Amino acid sequence: MATDPGLEQHFVAPLLAQLVALGSGAQRAVVALNGPVGAGKTTLGSLLQQRAAAQGLTLAVCSIDDFYLPWEQRLQALAGNPFGVSRVLPGSHDIQLAQACVDSWQRGGKLRLPRFDKALRAGQGDRCGERLLEADVLLLEGWLLGCQPLTSQNLGSGGSRWDRALEAYQPLWQTFDQLWLLRPQSWTMPRRWRFQAEARQRRRGEDWLPAGELDRIVRSSLESLPPDLYQNPLIDRATGYATLDGRRRWLAGSGPS
Repeated sequence: MATDPGLEQHFVAPLLAQLVALGSGAQRAVVALNGPVGAGKTTLGSLLQQRAAAQGLTLAVCSIDDFYLPWEQRLQALAGNPFGVSRVLPGSHDIQLAQACVDSWQRGGKLRLPRFDKALRAGQGDRCGERLLEADVLLLEGWLLGCQPLTSQNLGSGGSRWDRALEAYQPLWQTFDQLWLLRPQSWTMPRRWRFQAEARQRRRGEDWLPAGELDRIVRSSLESLPPDLYQNPLIDRATGYATLDGRRRWLAGSGPS
């Protein structure tokens, strides 16, 4: 992904430059990376972490998925959802914990992050301890970062449930110093990307999900918060974004001037 020359020039390098600049400031900064499932957020985060270290910046990278609620609370929060999933959806995250972790770190403490193992509970995942990190800057990635509730619109009973759940996320979103977006050329692409990633995991002998369960996860992210209502408006507020083709190569975008 990050070896694509266009993506490197127009997205990866500018994002790294912004992270380094923020790291030289007095306040500990939080940078959000929004992208659909399968877009390569984890790979990009690891790459940025390595390059930041080479420039003397300690960059912590975590996912909003690290803050999933413990198993029983998650089942209760998502009870009766039409997608048949036990995670992913708005409301499945422990936002109070995420906010507390960020607040404590920004006051000068170490960054204390929970661990979430997706292999536990037969692939449904659960908490499994925590990690304590030193960090100059935090890069938080996830598919719904920055999305705003649309309380004035008639979304129907199903859509209203996930829209209301977004309200709890807004204080965390307000801690973001910058928001960067990875966007697909077509919103049909995330499903293919995620299935490709799962196939690679299976070939490596790692944990993987059956096709039906994987399809439910992808569908839940695209249908609970329809991209035209929740993702497209983020472009106007983003520091930078990249539109990717089917092979996750840069097609278009914008960044800091």
